[in-house]
Amino acid sequence: MDLKDFDLWCRSLLEIDALSAADDSLNGIQLGRRGGSLETVAFAVDACAESMRRARDAGAQALFVHHGIFWGKPQRLVGPALERIRLLLEADMGLYACHLPLDKHPELGNNAVLARLLGLTELRAFGNFRGSNIGFSGRLDPEIGLDEAVRRILPDGSRPRTLIAAGPERLRSAAIVSGGAAFEVSQAIEGGFDLYVTGEPSHSVYHSAVEAGINFMAAGHYATEVWGVKAVAERLARETGMKTIFIDVPTGL
Repeated sequence: MDLKDFDLWCRSLLEIDALSAADDSLNGIQLGRRGGSLETVAFAVDACAESMRRARDAGAQALFVHHGIFWGKPQRLVGPALERIRLLLEADMGLYACHLPLDKHPELGNNAVLARLLGLTELRAFGNFRGSNIGFSGRLDPEIGLDEAVRRILPDGSRPRTLIAAGPERLRSAAIVSGGAAFEVSQAIEGGFDLYVTGEPSHSVYHSAVEAGINFMAAGHYATEVWGVKAVAERLARETGMKTIFIDVPTGL
């Protein structure tokens, strides 16, 4: 499998083209390589210099990320942006990005994995963004407490960036949109859910959550978006026998 074959595999699995109108990320191959087969693919959340250096040192020929380096508008290749490109070119390492399709995927996506961690049943698409639902909602049966919800969403024992305990003590329903989706709490309020889970907090939603009586958990942008890249790495290794590695560069945000 070379980089073009890998692109075809990803597009077939993740339905990348279906979200092209909604996603301003340049999904797919963001930087090619001179050629040759892929033996090792590295996976990371962010296309940062640290991820690239560690992928290079691990012998990877390609780096698959959730957050790429190109976002639908021209960018000057100077400073840190130039250094990232230099690292990739010198290592002859391709860069592959998958943003919203990796949030939305019903099995491998960030939100699907979070829904399974939380234990949601009766899943439904949730979180309309530019005409497409990228998250999930569902029921909790049996009901659980808020502390248990935190433990399930953050199994490493870390704490949410923000936790607004303004809703029921026992949770029977929840909605999830990973990453920077604080304002989608309005959709969770409208849907009558007991808990809304996202990555980043926002001061602007505090009073709305309190006054509506909903629990709001901002578990961390990074912490809610490690799951998709890990799931794709596992699928690639299982289906192709290719070596995959996950590069963990947490931001704490």
